[in-house]
Amino acid sequence: MNEIAMDAMDLQILAQLQRDASLSNQDLAEAVRTSAPTCLRRIKRMRDAGLIERQIAILNPERLAQSLGHGLCVIVEITLERQGAEELARFEARVLQDAAVQQCYQVSPGPDFVLVVHARDMPSYQALVQRLFTTDANVRNVKAFFSVKRGKFGAELPL
Repeated sequence: MNEIAMDAMDLQILAQLQRDASLSNQDLAEAVRTSAPTCLRRIKRMRDAGLIERQIAILNPERLAQSLGHGLCVIVEITLERQGAEELARFEARVLQDAAVQQCYQVSPGPDFVLVVHARDMPSYQALVQRLFTTDANVRNVKAFFSVKRGKFGAELPL
């Protein structure tokens, strides 16, 4: 990744994209008071430098659950028996492959990992526990916290 110098215009573009990445280039350019070609060029430069990792749609889990089932959001703390670099990397690689794992953080101190997991229902969560934690001899402790209400969710970084 290339390191780039950013100015106030770049920060305005990033702030707008964090709020709504579906804006057309024309609308984005108008919002930050620049021309569409300039805006497009700046976005490409920031993508190439790795500042813009990807653009996604954020789904509403409560609304989606109405169609697909109840839905569970679980914050899971994982402590491993052995914390060598290979063991940590192996565990992380395995959980990253599972679609139910939305976020994975290696943390310190305390547990080794904190995961944010979304499952359709309790049997789906139990199946995830079985395939990711119970069958792994290196998992020493699993502590789960079930979300009862989402107070805030965002992906915006302060600029």
